[in-house]
Amino acid sequence: MNADGDTSGKVAPLSNLDVGAALDDASDLLEEQGANPFRVRAYRRAAATVRGLDQPVRDLLQQQGLDGLLRLPGIGQSLAHSIDHLVHTGSLPMLDRMRGEHVAEQMFATVADIGPKLAARIHEALGIETLAELEAAARDGRLAQVPGMGEKRVQAVRETLAGRFHHLLQPPVPPAPAEQPAIEELLGVDREYRKLAAKNRLPKIAPQQFNPTGAAWLPILHTVRADRHYTAMFSNTAHAHQAGTTQDWVVIYRDDAAHGGCWTVVTGAQGKRLGRRIVRGREQDCDAYYAKHSRTQMQLDFHDD
Repeated sequence: MNADGDTSGKVAPLSNLDVGAALDDASDLLEEQGANPFRVRAYRRAAATVRGLDQPVRDLLQQQGLDGLLRLPGIGQSLAHSIDHLVHTGSLPMLDRMRGEHVAEQMFATVADIGPKLAARIHEALGIETLAELEAAARDGRLAQVPGMGEKRVQAVRETLAGRFHHLLQPPVPPAPAEQPAIEELLGVDREYRKLAAKNRLPKIAPQQFNPTGAAWLPILHTVRADRHYTAMFSNTAHAHQAGTTQDWVVIYRDDAAHGGCWTVVTGAQGKRLGRRIVRGREQDCDAYYAKHSRTQMQLDFHDD
């Protein structure tokens, strides 16, 4: 199937059985990778609900939108967005990540006037992963704020993606920009991930890119903060490999009712940030956070010892 809405060829309509199978795959991988059992069961219930519908889920979405899904038993905001995206594009980003398929940058690079380096910059700066999110960012002004994305490039992106989505009666609903979690929360997820990875206590997946031997080397963490679900893993991008930071940069994804968000945490290399864990794009917030803590507290919070 085409990757996330790349509709240069139309996405074949998914049956309810197809959607249910994808949700079952997600639940199985969540279970294998140590995710919250309640979340595992939610995906399995949603799979059974979709399979039991008396009409194609695609028709339900076209007639009633997301509200139609939300009326179904066991389907909340996060699962409704995931099913909507799956039905319209044939893919589920969270499932791709759990399988070791990291395709956002490759997808963005297929869009007019966006090359591999600019695609990586967009992914890192905006924390978006899908073409629907890219189209939304081009419309609401966020894409224009990325260095290298001038007015003509943004317009080309809008026109290209409008063409790719034109055949859909109702394009996938792009999630709103995720509410920014507290810096303390993101750094806590980063700390948990690095500590468990260092102790070899996390399941490992075999990424499909930059992995010629097919080895399962990439630790993955599913963790929860209140009602917020996070997935964390080391960065396996071309940029990280070139910089030699595949055991330092940690990418944190949010997959819950807020439906989206991606942050990269790195070790500061100079000045007052030297040696400190910094959330890229939120450097000033990190500075303010560190300014409120004593050196002793910093050691407790941000070292694995």
